[in-house]
Amino acid sequence: MTGFRATVVVNEPVDCPLADVSACAGEQIDGVSRSSQPTANGMIVEEFGVAADASIAGDHGVEVTPVHANDREAIYRFERDSNTNCACEIIEQTGTPVSSVRAQNGALYLSFRTLELDTITEIVEQLRASFDGIIVEELSQDHEDVTADPVVVDRNQLTTRQREIVETAHEMGYFEYPKGANATDVAEELGVARSTFTEHLAAAQTKLMDALLEAERPQQ
Repeated sequence: MTGFRATVVVNEPVDCPLADVSACAGEQIDGVSRSSQPTANGMIVEEFGVAADASIAGDHGVEVTPVHANDREAIYRFERDSNTNCACEIIEQTGTPVSSVRAQNGALYLSFRTLELDTITEIVEQLRASFDGIIVEELSQDHEDVTADPVVVDRNQLTTRQREIVETAHEMGYFEYPKGANATDVAEELGVARSTFTEHLAAAQTKLMDALLEAERPQQ
């Protein structure tokens, strides 16, 4: 049995304290954990780690409390309303556990595994219904052996503009981790608005995912 690994970027996660803190601190946030059940007051408790010398000062919409610190890392905790629209929970409501959560420069990076490519499409559609700036940053398939046939996607399915945007983003390191460039950097290089860049990139990724889905379906 084979499966897929994906990382989805939520560039504009409204009301997400993790994203807000990462924007203020200018640091990557990882080591994120959260309670599986709300408290008696209907709150979800989350913890995260940042570099020990990072400043997280700012209004994040919640009270962020220090829990532990050493020479390398500081751990913080906050509570949020369990009814808040949460990108992680949208993914998990499809029956897909989120394996990794990190935040950087105000964006969320959510990684997960699925058995079906259709599930990734469903997740992306549900996230786009709640948030702007949804990008599939990484998509790969695990094979049981090295003899598995590769899936070939015809890049001519993309418009000339879409190919230019994907190629420029790739060349500038937009899809790398850590990023060589963010959405604003690539948009400036292309001479377009950031929203235009993300819209074109989302459209291109949708076409590529549709092609992958079609290639994965058994031929009649």
